[in-house]
Amino acid sequence: MSFESPIPPNPSGAPPLERVTVMQGQALASANASIEYSTVLGSCVATCLFDPQSKVGGMNHFLLSEPPANLPGTQVDEHYGVYLMELLVNQMLSRGARKSNLKAHLYGGANVNRNMMKIGTMNAEFAREFLRREGIALMREDLGGTSARRVDFRPASGQVRLRTVEDRFAPPVQPTLRPALSTGDVELF
Repeated sequence: MSFESPIPPNPSGAPPLERVTVMQGQALASANASIEYSTVLGSCVATCLFDPQSKVGGMNHFLLSEPPANLPGTQVDEHYGVYLMELLVNQMLSRGARKSNLKAHLYGGANVNRNMMKIGTMNAEFAREFLRREGIALMREDLGGTSARRVDFRPASGQVRLRTVEDRFAPPVQPTLRPALSTGDVELF
C-alpha cells in the first residue's frame, strides 16, 4: 500500500497492533509492522516520515518551532521542532532509511486559542521550511484552522489516519441579545 492510503482495519489473524502514544517532545521511529503511533495535536505539529524502500517510518510531536530569539541562553531541547525534526531524521537513518527516499506528512498547527500568538501558524511554517531545506518530499499536509486533530500512523507501511477532534469542553458561543428599546413605556418597581 502507498504512503497516502488510509489505515485499513487490522485483518483477522494478524498480530494485534501495539498503539504507542507520541507525546510532546518525542520522536519515535520503527520498522515494526505491529506498531501504530498515535498523537493528538492542537497548535503542536507532528511530522510523519516514511521510507517506502526500507519500510521505516517515524513520527515526532513538537510544541514550538524554535527558541525565541529575544531570550538569550535559551537551550534547544525536545520542545522545539528544530531539535525534534533532526532527531526523527537521524533515528530513521539509524534504522536503515535513506534520506533521499523520505516522504513526509505534516499535521496540526491549529490556532486553537485566539488570544494567543499564532503559534500553530509558526509551527506549520517552520515544518514546511525544514522539509524544503532538507529536500524531503511533502506528500500531504493538514495544517492550520482552529480544530485539534488526532493522527494514527503505522510506521512500517506509512499509512495515516487523521481525525478532527471536537472541542467538547468549550462552551458554545452564544450571541449576545440586547433588549429592544422601549418607546415611552416606563415600568416602575
